[in-house]
Amino acid sequence: MIFAPLFGYLGDRYSRRWIMAAGVFLWSLTTLCGSFMNNFWWFMLFRAMVGVGEASYSTIAPTIISDYFIGDVRSKMLALFYFAIPVGSGMGYIVGSETAKAVGQWQWALRVTPALGLVAVLLIVFVLEDPERGQSECSGHIEATPWLEDVKDVVQNRSFMFSTAGFTCVAFVAGALSWWGPSFIEMGIKLQNSGDVDSDSVAYKFGIVSMLSGLVGVPLGSLAAQRWRNKCQRIDAYVCAVGLLASAPLVFVACVAARYSVDLCFALVFFAELFLNLTWSIVADILLYVVLPTRRSTAEGFQLLVSHALGDAGSPYLIGVLSEAFKIGMRSENSTTDDTDLAKFKSLQYALFSTCFVEVIGGLFFLITAFYIIQDKHKVEQAVNGSTRHPRSEQEEQLQVETSNAQQLLVNNSDERNIS
Repeated sequence: MIFAPLFGYLGDRYSRRWIMAAGVFLWSLTTLCGSFMNNFWWFMLFRAMVGVGEASYSTIAPTIISDYFIGDVRSKMLALFYFAIPVGSGMGYIVGSETAKAVGQWQWALRVTPALGLVAVLLIVFVLEDPERGQSECSGHIEATPWLEDVKDVVQNRSFMFSTAGFTCVAFVAGALSWWGPSFIEMGIKLQNSGDVDSDSVAYKFGIVSMLSGLVGVPLGSLAAQRWRNKCQRIDAYVCAVGLLASAPLVFVACVAARYSVDLCFALVFFAELFLNLTWSIVADILLYVVLPTRRSTAEGFQLLVSHALGDAGSPYLIGVLSEAFKIGMRSENSTTDDTDLAKFKSLQYALFSTCFVEVIGGLFFLITAFYIIQDKHKVEQAVNGSTRHPRSEQEEQLQVETSNAQQLLVNNSDERNIS
C-alpha cells in the first residue's frame, strides 16, 4: 500500500520490465523466507516485504497492457489479467488448506508459490517487451511531466477519483468477506448441529466458491460493458454500479441464511461475489482511458494506496471491532444469556451487515462517475492525438487559443486591405 505510489513514479519514467522482474523476485523470495521464520516480528517483516514486491507488479502491469492494446481488445486483455485476482484468491484457500493438511505444517502453504514466481521472473526478463508509453493510441512520443504535476492532474480527474472511491468500497467488502466469511459460516454450522466442524473443509469450499465467482464475474463484467458500449458511452460506470447494488442484498440474505442452510449460504455468497467481481477489470479500463499514458502508473499507485488504506487493509479489523461492540451490547441487554456460540454468531452477523451499506455507497460513487466519464475520456483522446511531445497545461492551452485567434484576426485584416 505504501510503496505503490513510489512504483507509480518509477513506472512512468523507467524500464517497467526490470521493475516488475525485481518486484516478482522479491515477492517470491520473501514468501519463501517468511515460511522459515520462528520469530513473530521477523515473520511480519518478510510478509510486509511480500507486499512491496506485489505493489511493483500490480501498479505497472496494467499500464503495459494499455500500451499494447486499445478499445475492446484492451478490455478483453484486462479481463484476462484481472481474472487472476479472484481466481488466485480462491486457489489460495484451496492450495493452502490442502498443502497444510497433506504435509502437516501450514508453513508449506508459503513454499508452493515461489517456484511459480521464478518462472514469472524468467518470462518477464526474456520474453516480455516494454512498449512505448501510449504506443497503442498515438504514433508520436509523449514525454513524462513533473511528478507533482502528474499527481495534481490525477487528483483533479473526477472520473478517476469517484471510480477509485467506488473501487475502495469493492476492496472493503472483498477484504471483509475473505477474512471473516469462512469463520462466520463455521459458526452457522455449529448452530445447526452439535458435531465438530472441519475448518479446513469450510475454507476449501469457500475458496472454490470465490474462485468460481471470479471465473464467471470478471469476464462477464467486461463482456457486458463491451456489448453495450456502442449504445451507451457511460456503460462502464453503470455496470460497476449495478454490480455493487445487486451484491448488497445478496450479502445480507447470505448472512441470514448461514444459520439455517450452509448450501443456500454458499450459493448466495457465490452470486454476491459474482456481482462484486463485475467491477475488477472495468475499473482498470476506466483508469486507463481517463488518464494520460505518461501518468497511468502514478494513477495506478494512487488507486492502490487509497483502495487498500481505506478498503481491505482496515475492513477485517473494523468488522471485528463492530462484532465485539455488538457482543457487549447483547450482554448488557440480557445478562443471563449463556449461549456464547449464538452471541458470537449474531454479533458477527450484525457487523457483516455493514458491508451491505458500504456496497450501496460504492454503487452511488460509480453512478456519479458516469456524469464525468465521457468528458474526461475525450480530454485524454484530444491530448494524445494533438501532441507528440507532452500534455500541455491549461494555461498553455489558453495561450495557444488566444494566439490562434490573434493570428486569424491579422489575416482577416490583411485580406480586407487587399480587397480595398
